[in-house]
Amino acid sequence: MRRNSPPPPLDSDALDRLALRYVERYATTRAKLRDYLVRKVRERGWAGEGSADPAAVAQRMADLRYVDDLAFAEARVRALGRRGLGARRIDLALRVAGIAPTDAAGLRDDIDAQADASALAFARRRRLGPFASAPADDPRARAKAFAAMLRAGHDPDRIRRILALDGDEVPHFDPDDTPGP
Repeated sequence: MRRNSPPPPLDSDALDRLALRYVERYATTRAKLRDYLVRKVRERGWAGEGSADPAAVAQRMADLRYVDDLAFAEARVRALGRRGLGARRIDLALRVAGIAPTDAAGLRDDIDAQADASALAFARRRRLGPFASAPADDPRARAKAFAAMLRAGHDPDRIRRILALDGDEVPHFDPDDTPGP
């Protein structure tokens, strides 16, 4: 039985190759790339001169424009808005991805501009409120719909407005035309 030998420890060239391979395969941020490289150094060990500096490699990839945190954040805002997620969930996703608070604050207007369309898209996808097959006279069903939209990150006032709409009052919108950055 043949056993695979463990991969050799990393050096600075191998770390650069890993970083290039990662950014060619995935849309990422500096923070996510740094975390990936830290994990790889921890798994494989370090055989290079000095100590490993994954943060410097991630910054070099950003300087070379292989990684663009703002472009990543703009795309993520558009995609999550089309899925029907609200501002709180979008903010959380940006924070988890390592987007700087200054970059995230710059996208606040775009998030707010798509809030209604996003809430309607979520209600349509989940068949809540005006999109429900049966009227929402049942207080328990209404509470469940409210909770689902709240978990999706929408604010309570917007949820109440959406759930109060009648099927004839729903504004027409194209989910692919939601405003974005």
